[in-house]
Amino acid sequence: MSRSLGWRQFFWLEEPPVVCKECRQTFEKIAGESCRSCSRPLAMLDPAFVMDGVCLDCLRWEEDPLYQNTLASNYSLYTYNDAMKEFIARFKYRGDYILAKVFANEIKKAAENIVHDLVIGVPLSKERLYERGFNQAEALAREAGLETLHILERFHSEKQSKKSRRERLRSSQVFQIREKSSICHKKILIIDDIYTTGSTLRQAAFLLKQAGAAEVRALTLARGQGI
Repeated sequence: MSRSLGWRQFFWLEEPPVVCKECRQTFEKIAGESCRSCSRPLAMLDPAFVMDGVCLDCLRWEEDPLYQNTLASNYSLYTYNDAMKEFIARFKYRGDYILAKVFANEIKKAAENIVHDLVIGVPLSKERLYERGFNQAEALAREAGLETLHILERFHSEKQSKKSRRERLRSSQVFQIREKSSICHKKILIIDDIYTTGSTLRQAAFLLKQAGAAEVRALTLARGQGI
């Protein structure tokens, strides 16, 4: 794109924008009241599906004895609107790595506001990594200046995007721990591109808590729509 640089960008006090103003305005930031647990905008929900600032979906997760108290919270930056769907498809499935830079500053600032000791990007299986060429979660973290530890490994399985919500919730564990000692009593921040049902993040959080992590929170670029 053709862009005009200000003095702060000319002297490298600020990074120049990666996308134009018009494109950036198509993304919808999460604003107003949102679920304290998963960042889902509450204005979109019937009041019957909200209790004390928490959506019914998250309340159901906390009723599950397996995943209760595993994921302390997820913080998402944007809604998964049409513009974000196209962005993630181009970035994640069509291999446009440079798009990892678009939200780097926002991810960096959000991470600074979440207390954590270690950062983990949600891993891909070896097969999926070969197919895509890079791990989108790792790319988002790297471009935001976050150093990640490769503590989790992922088994190869059908793409989560092809599964229904019921199938995602019933999925067997897709991760395993590579190293336990480094996370004992540590507060972990997991980075991923999108929070949909929360099953992937909770599976990862479950193993991390089992391995001794004191707390697990997540930071995601977008919050999906469906409960």
